[in-house]
Amino acid sequence: MTGPSVVLVTAFDDAHHAHGTQRKRALERLGCRVTAVNLLQAGGKGLFFRRRGWPGELERALSGDTAPDLVLVIGTPPTEADTLHQMRRGSQLTWANWFPDHLREHERLAEDAESYNHLFAVGTDIATHLESRLGRPVTLLPLACDPSVYRPDPERGQQYRANVVFAGRATRRRELLLAQLVEFGLALWGPGWRQTALRDYCRGETVATEEFVRAYAGASVAVNIHHSAEETGGGEASCNQRLFEIAAIGVPQVVDARGDLHLWFEPGEELDVFRSVEELKSQVEAILHHPPLAEVLGANARRRVLREHTYMHRLQALLKATGITHPVRGSPS
Repeated sequence: MTGPSVVLVTAFDDAHHAHGTQRKRALERLGCRVTAVNLLQAGGKGLFFRRRGWPGELERALSGDTAPDLVLVIGTPPTEADTLHQMRRGSQLTWANWFPDHLREHERLAEDAESYNHLFAVGTDIATHLESRLGRPVTLLPLACDPSVYRPDPERGQQYRANVVFAGRATRRRELLLAQLVEFGLALWGPGWRQTALRDYCRGETVATEEFVRAYAGASVAVNIHHSAEETGGGEASCNQRLFEIAAIGVPQVVDARGDLHLWFEPGEELDVFRSVEELKSQVEAILHHPPLAEVLGANARRRVLREHTYMHRLQALLKATGITHPVRGSPS
């Protein structure tokens, strides 16, 4: 029996948007026939430009002989959201959006969400805000990862070996927190660090997926500091992609507190959570000085990901919630 047909509209590349390919692969493993539309293909206003960019690709995907069972959008380009809205308006197809953004994007999200049949949010804060704005249910569906990509790497080279690792864009808040960890042996990966006071600890600014995995796999302690907390002063609930990626790599993780974190992992058993720079330092030091603790935290976290937090888990739940009743193959792992 032929599986459901899904048009997947999202960004695809090998760095920040590598998850586009991973989500597509999960849908295919679940038995879906997937047509990918890359939001990184430049479009523009006017028919000529639409035919050349992602809007043209989407129009072609929707105008085939057989209508898709689902059009799944993950994120939207702010400059061309109106184009996507025009395509949805009056459409007889089933449209869904899995919003990957944090609460700081809430105004744009609410404006763009109205014409979707099904809405999914990665955090309770986003879901609550959208529900209050739109007066309709929004399904909580957190981020996840592909554990075949984000996995332990026992063959890591010396370049990737470090006591404490953070991989991500430099921000002022991250700089202030990570500066307290240099005494433990710090390695930084990501854009912007060579323009900060921590420039000497930066091992690379362009972090493709493979390098990201090796960097964290080479860590004795992986640090995770959310980006959006800096702009809002903290208090957000939704958790970032890095939370699940580090857990899947199987290294001990120390992460800043988020309202939803306890929904996905068990603090103290699968990772450590800090609320102050003092807690950050003490937790990192404790893990470095107790290798058995590090091993248990990392192993427990990866088991949790394999059990509950893969893209196959998420997309199987999404298909069910949208009413796609075709049988799917494979198991969510």
